[in-house]
This record gives sequence, structure tokens and C-alpha cells, in this order.
Amino acid sequence: MGFSKLSIVLFTLQALLAAALTQDTAPKSDLFREYIGAEFNGVKFSDVPVNPNVEFHYILAFAIDYTTSSSPSPTDGKFNVFWDTDNLSPSQVSSIKSQHSNVKVALSLGGDSVGGGSCYFSPSSVDSWVSNAVSSLTKIIQEYNLDGIDIDYEHFHADPDTFAQCIGKLVTTLKNNGVISFASIAPFDDDDVQSHYLALWKNYAHVIDYVNFQFYAYDEGTTITQFMNYFQTQSRNYKGGNILASISTDGSGGLSPENGFFTACNRLKSQGKLGGIFIWSADDSKASGFHYEKQSQALLAVPR
Repeated sequence: MGFSKLSIVLFTLQALLAAALTQDTAPKSDLFREYIGAEFNGVKFSDVPVNPNVEFHYILAFAIDYTTSSSPSPTDGKFNVFWDTDNLSPSQVSSIKSQHSNVKVALSLGGDSVGGGSCYFSPSSVDSWVSNAVSSLTKIIQEYNLDGIDIDYEHFHADPDTFAQCIGKLVTTLKNNGVISFASIAPFDDDDVQSHYLALWKNYAHVIDYVNFQFYAYDEGTTITQFMNYFQTQSRNYKGGNILASISTDGSGGLSPENGFFTACNRLKSQGKLGGIFIWSADDSKASGFHYEKQSQALLAVPR
């Protein structure tokens, strides 16, 4: 009888410990992120509704290591600002952060295109690229009073190991120097893209805080079941990472809100797997009044 009681007590303690560990390791799921400024349609930070009960990140799109000439060319890590600076200026960053204590602002590196052509990651060497990138980005980040960076290169003139070393050393240095407090990556399901980001993850996962996986790059008409499987696959690929669910308001693919995106997010949230939600982009959402931004934040604001 005594042994039986002891077994029950031990089993109960084990269950409680497992529950506590699960709570500690489950991602913080009240993070909402939105890309802004790439399309020059006049959208401002203040246009986007901010729910006070979420952690909110604006991500300026983009800073690119290309010249700003009419025919842009790579600059080996010397970054320039390519977002709508008339409407998203340093003073406007300071203003939105002072109005909302839950708001942080980051910049994203790269993107799909520049000047009508593909934007390539094109370092001449690891050391030169990292040196130039640390210097140029520190200047931009401090001028704009930014908090973090996002990595969104989608085309490469460098092998995966070179990409991993360049980006990993950049993020590590900016963090160690106190220039940024968080970093994210924005891969999608393409063999070349994944080979580069998984090489980065393998060696530098410890300095990457969020994975903005572009689930909207999957086929249009994606179902809830397919989306849940995709999420599980990418959670295995980026093991231990805070994986965010995502939609695009520019009419591209993936699981749409009409087909059950928020149902899937609620399911992931209840399972303790949702690292947050991000949307591409405020520029595209402006015309429709930011309906999905409001819905996303409302979902995230409810305690799990």
C-alpha cells in the first residue's frame, strides 16, 4: 500500500514537472509582426491598428546592400535604405514607439527584388561583407532608433556556408555590440532558399529569435490540414525556433483567412506551438482597412 501511494506521488510530481517544462519551452504566442514600406503607397505606422495586449513589431522593408542608382548593383554589405522614408522616417519611428509601449521596430535585409531585378546576396568575402554590413547597418539602426533585424534574402550568389557565416557573424556582432535586441529570418519552401537558411540555423540558431516562415509561398488553396502539416515540417526543420504563422494581403498563396487560417492559428495556439503571426504587408492591407491585422492581434491577445 505504501509503495502504491509513493508511486502515485512520484507519478503526480513527474506529470507536474512535465507540464511546467512544456509551459517554459512553449513559444510566447502574443507576437504580431508586419512588414511595411516596400510599396511606397503612403502607408504610415499610425495607420496600422495596434492592440495593447500583444507584442507588436513593425518590420521596415527593405535595407539592401545595393547602390541606389537607377540600375542598382551589389555593394558587398554596404546597406542603403530602400523603404518609403517620406512616410517612415526616424521621427515617425520615435513617435509610434512613444505612443505604444508594446511596439518595436526592425528592418529587413534583402527582399525579392531591387530596381526591377532580383536582389542577390553577393559578398566578395565573409570578412569584407561582415565588416561593411556591421558598419552600415549600425549607422542606419541608430539613426532610426530600431530594435532588431530580419533576414529576407531570397536569391544567392554565394553558397550556403558563406551565407551562414556572413549572416551569423553579422547578427552576433550587432547583438554583442548592443545595437539590436532581436533577429529573425524569413525563409520559404524552396530548395535553394532552404539550403541557405538551414545552414544558418545549424550554426547560429542561438542568435535567431524568430522564424518568419513565408507560409503564403505555398500553393493558393492550401487547406487547414496541409497548413498544419507544413507548420509541423518547418518546426522540425527549425527545431527549437519560434515559428510564426503568416498570411499575405497581396493575394498570393497559402492558407487564406477564408479557408481557415485563423482556425489553424487557434489550433496551434492551444497546442502551445504558435510563435506568433506576421503579415505581408501593411502596404497591401491599407486599402481594406487592416481587417486581418485586427483579427490576428485579437487572437494573439487571448491567453492560451
